[in-house]
Amino acid sequence: MSTVLYVDFPYPGPWGADMSAAMRELAESIAQEPGLIWKIWTENQAERTAGGVYLFTDHAHAQAYLEMHTRRLNSFGIDGVQGRLFEVNHPLSEIDRGPV
Repeated sequence: MSTVLYVDFPYPGPWGADMSAAMRELAESIAQEPGLIWKIWTENQAERTAGGVYLFTDHAHAQAYLEMHTRRLNSFGIDGVQGRLFEVNHPLSEIDRGPV
């Protein structure tokens, strides 16, 4: 059963196209993470938060990634990382065209 990981954290910027340019190498690295199916990057400049929604093949890979990513963000000086794991209900998600 696949697992969705939702992560958000305080983020001072950059935003939009500048964020895309600054985070390209990180995105390429994340694309290689074991068990990762996809990631949607999120940003909210008004609330000064960023994060992502990830789909992993299973709970173990999602949990391992959350722990590693939290440590990585902490090493960048970012505290307050919040992560939540959810198991995917495939039959209902397929009805509503979920990309699972």
